[in-house]
Amino acid sequence: MEEKIQKLIKFIEESEHIVFFGGAGVSTESGIPDFRSKDGLYNQHDVQFESFSPEYLLSTDCLHRHPKVFFEFYRQKMNVKGIQPNVTHRVLAELEAKGKLSAVITQNIDGLHQKAGSKRVLELHGTTLKNYCERCRQPYPSDYIFESKEDVPHCEKCEGMIRPDVTLYGENLPEDAFQQAFQEIHRADTLIIAGTSLKVQPAAGLIYEFTGKHLVVMNREPLDISLNGEEDLVFECSMGEVFKKLEDEICL
Repeated sequence: MEEKIQKLIKFIEESEHIVFFGGAGVSTESGIPDFRSKDGLYNQHDVQFESFSPEYLLSTDCLHRHPKVFFEFYRQKMNVKGIQPNVTHRVLAELEAKGKLSAVITQNIDGLHQKAGSKRVLELHGTTLKNYCERCRQPYPSDYIFESKEDVPHCEKCEGMIRPDVTLYGENLPEDAFQQAFQEIHRADTLIIAGTSLKVQPAAGLIYEFTGKHLVVMNREPLDISLNGEEDLVFECSMGEVFKKLEDEICL
């Protein structure tokens, strides 16, 4: 581990445009469950939701065909109020402040990167911290859906349905965030891929735009990615363990 940490520090020191591409595993150490691990949402079985797959429960079909089910699941599983950033979020924010990290590209919707202080965060799947009316686009506060007494929250102006600003299954990724992510990865000299299964498309396909020098992979499970010997690095351990070492070693 120590040898790998020193190698990672060397990569960071010689890089000018590091990009971090992260998935659900980045936030699990803050207490937010991921999707595909043995304890993730795909493997949780609540009686009231057992007729539906987690993918369906977070889909545009569910939102419009079974809105009461959608909002009950969303309120139970997606509320991040009180959740704090972990060491990974904090170190990334510091690397950005020091001019090393160009962007965080995240598949997460919890807003923890911004809460830790990161400024350049590209949210490929939107965020639970924003809501809006589907009909008139009126924005609503981050906690509106969670605090609403209505089974299905409705707009105070036009009575349209209020929904989270989250990219649901069956919807396209936000074009602006996707294009910016494409550009950031394409110009990166180091790409860190962390806490993601790389199974959710089209987001996962972005990594193939990387043509820089160093590819760093941090994931508990092996990923099917081509690596280039001494120029690349793989950690198959706790992400928090790696970033805590970075925090200590480079005095962030």
